[in-house]
Amino acid sequence: MNTTQRRAWLGFALSLCALSVQAQDKTVVTLSRFFGACEADYGSVNDAAKARGECGIITSLVNQFNASNTLNVVVKPQIVEWGPYYDQLTARLVAKDVPAIAVMHESVLGDFVARKLVDPLDDGLKKVGVDTATYSGQARTGTTFDGKTYALPFDTWAWLWHVNLNLFKKAGLVDGAGAPVLPKTPDELLAQARKFKEATGKPYFAWTTANETAAPTRTFLTLVNQQGGQLFKGRTIDVKGKEAAAAMSLMNKLWAEGHIKKGLDYGATQQAFMNGDVGVNVVGTWTIDDFIVSSEKAGSPLKGGYTVVPFPALYGKKSAFADGHSWVLLKGGIKNDKQREGAYAFLKFLWDNDHHWARTGHLPANRAVLESDGFKALPFRKNILELSNTGAGMPGTVPRQRAVEQIIGEELSSMLLANKPVADVQAGIEQRVNKLLASAK
Repeated sequence: MNTTQRRAWLGFALSLCALSVQAQDKTVVTLSRFFGACEADYGSVNDAAKARGECGIITSLVNQFNASNTLNVVVKPQIVEWGPYYDQLTARLVAKDVPAIAVMHESVLGDFVARKLVDPLDDGLKKVGVDTATYSGQARTGTTFDGKTYALPFDTWAWLWHVNLNLFKKAGLVDGAGAPVLPKTPDELLAQARKFKEATGKPYFAWTTANETAAPTRTFLTLVNQQGGQLFKGRTIDVKGKEAAAAMSLMNKLWAEGHIKKGLDYGATQQAFMNGDVGVNVVGTWTIDDFIVSSEKAGSPLKGGYTVVPFPALYGKKSAFADGHSWVLLKGGIKNDKQREGAYAFLKFLWDNDHHWARTGHLPANRAVLESDGFKALPFRKNILELSNTGAGMPGTVPRQRAVEQIIGEELSSMLLANKPVADVQAGIEQRVNKLLASAK
């Protein structure tokens, strides 16, 4: 090997060493989240403006931050299915395998705050330029405990009706302007469902009833809230009141008469709607963008015939189940000052890009985005803006809300799928939930 070759090899070796040192200098911030995995479609996309849907947008936002930040920070996602997400997160905390940042529903946040598992964020957010006074009202309520802020809110989401206008038109359920004629009472809903089934041969509704309990719970709580019902008194639940009984009766009738498509897990529910198998899909704000994409495809059953509306007020009061996604810093997840700096920089980046996340269909947590002309110009946003005021979940004083929702959903599913008598369902909910709440710290 001559001198020139030796110099070339030496230069190449030094370059490799430099790259190795640079890689070692990267500060890794772990990020635990759900929202799905879509690396095949968005793994190399680092411009969130080019992404669609929850998974695409959050994946692209992470990529964009990793490509653009000047702190030599890499955010490393750890993706978990949303169903077992909190069980796995709890197990990781016990094992001291703690991610730095985690996505968290605001309905769950209170439990983690009470157990002192998340850090307050006020000082760190202020340092990077996030003013918590600019949180939307619902987001501020959901992330503040005893005057301290424990999360960066990402959105407010709510329970909606996604409507196939093509099938509604076939059933004679649109007005002169082509908008859906929505029921105003339970009796009107049943009459519409019967008319729809007779005209189309298809069930009126899809909502998930297989391998998941969230959908029946959220529908039930929506119907109770619309009647002004109060299920919780302190740390006890009472579902024997007239409001709860009326909600269960309506859900039972819809199921018994075949107005809810049966046997659908979450994925199959969304597919049934996009395939034109049902008139209304009862699901949240997060699917809006996906259904818009479907409605733009040639040959789609939704082509030119998709709209979305808040859950109709069947009992006079506008209300729909609502919650919010937020980001927390878990105690023990950040090991040094560089990781802390990187974590807060990423939170600031998400806050500044809330307008991209809003394209999923969720309502922005950033009040400036919520009030912007750009947000209001997005498809169907004017239809659902009222949810920032009418959305409602369980009272914030109720602990273990995710577990409570699961119990309610399991009992309601037994009512629908196994014909469990309503009285037994009511007794089962009260016995199981009250035992859980009595043991909560």
